[in-house]
Amino acid sequence: MQYAICILGTVPLRAEPAHTAEMVSQLLYGETFKVLEERGKWSRIRTSFEDLEAWIDNKQLLKISQAEYDRLKAEELQLSADLMEFVTSEGQLIPIPIGSVLNAAGLLKHEHSGAVTINAQPKERLIETAFLYLNTPFMWGGKSPMGIDASGFTQMVYKLNGYKLARNAAQQAQQGESLSFIEESEPGDLAFFDSPDGSINHVGIMMRDNYIIHVDGKVRLDRIDHSGIYNAELRRHTHKLRVIKKII
Repeated sequence: MQYAICILGTVPLRAEPAHTAEMVSQLLYGETFKVLEERGKWSRIRTSFEDLEAWIDNKQLLKISQAEYDRLKAEELQLSADLMEFVTSEGQLIPIPIGSVLNAAGLLKHEHSGAVTINAQPKERLIETAFLYLNTPFMWGGKSPMGIDASGFTQMVYKLNGYKLARNAAQQAQQGESLSFIEESEPGDLAFFDSPDGSINHVGIMMRDNYIIHVDGKVRLDRIDHSGIYNAELRRHTHKLRVIKKII
């Protein structure tokens, strides 16, 4: 088994070993992973945070020892808290997005002087964090302020506040406690929505007064009722509500 770390701000993770393959997620700077298989210029990996398996271009990773991997995985995460910032490497700037992992900056001989979040935050901070991503464009597989998908958005908001969510909406829906009514929800709870075939394919974060913040074209605010998400601009419901879960 080999081990590695992401050394760039955002790196695509592909469903297959090709740049034209579907981007299923992204690695952010400092995230670690196991290398399961090498095939030419590509490696199949398993991420340490959410156990996601995907393919990465070998030019966008750095191999580390098992001891370094184990130490980094055991440490409490130190995450960059500014929307976009930099680490410095030999006088060169490497742009990194919010949520980048800074634990290995010393190992990589990188310097960082921005804001950092470490400890788990009160549930009330989730909405404040979510608003940092407002108007971020939708990008399938994205996890950064330059492009993000629905479950990447909820995962990153929770991660920045010290809580762990799975990567996709269906997996996230397996976590937490189900609520019977919208009225039981609190800001920060997660709402999940059905596709036409009945599978969960969308998630958003509940707010006060029957509002939800979620990703639909961009990170946006909409109304929510017992039927689902109501888009006032389109004057119709866009997502059918399945369940609301209390994770915290």
